[in-house]
Amino acid sequence: MTIELNLQHPLRMIQKIDILNQEFQLHPLGGLFWEEKSLLLISDVHLGKVSHFRKFGAAVPRTAIHKNFLLLDKIVSDFQPFQICFLGDLFHSSLNKEWELFENWVAKTPAEILLVAGNHDIIAPEKFEKLKVSIFPELIIDSFLLTHHPEEREDYFTFCGHVHPSIKLKGFGKERIKLPCFFKSKSQMILPAFGQFTGTHSLDPKDSDEVFAIVEDSIIKV
Repeated sequence: MTIELNLQHPLRMIQKIDILNQEFQLHPLGGLFWEEKSLLLISDVHLGKVSHFRKFGAAVPRTAIHKNFLLLDKIVSDFQPFQICFLGDLFHSSLNKEWELFENWVAKTPAEILLVAGNHDIIAPEKFEKLKVSIFPELIIDSFLLTHHPEEREDYFTFCGHVHPSIKLKGFGKERIKLPCFFKSKSQMILPAFGQFTGTHSLDPKDSDEVFAIVEDSIIKV
């Protein structure tokens, strides 16, 4: 399914939305900020993936290793949250040289850091505990469920990741583009992958769904 891109909708650096009478801000880097809780949600960073691929001979620039940390610094600076919750797949695989970079990043980041474990999070919990990063299989805060895998649970609105959602859009003529997006249904929002070396999976929205595409440095509601 391909949706036509309607540029009559305004491009916004940050899109504000209301869910269950709570205010959230969608950031073009892929994070979601919960205003009332001062909580920043980020999914699928996949730290260590660049080093993992380089180890096995992939031609990935070494500079890409630092890109995710620079973007994390940027979004934390924009919101200055009290807490940061990673919705799974914070690390792509086992320990590699990027763990030391993560240790340094945690040490300089004033927010409390939480991790809802994803299928790629195989590093021993003790390593996170030494950094005072708390790990959970899921979190429930008021009427919101925070998980890694998409899950629609009665009486809760879910924030999750895992899918790396994107949307196919049609521009002028025969131009086609695929953009990462926040994908919202009636009871769930799937966050885009924050990591810069990740892929995406195209989703087909229903009429009742809402899609917020990331267009360069802005958010557009499709």
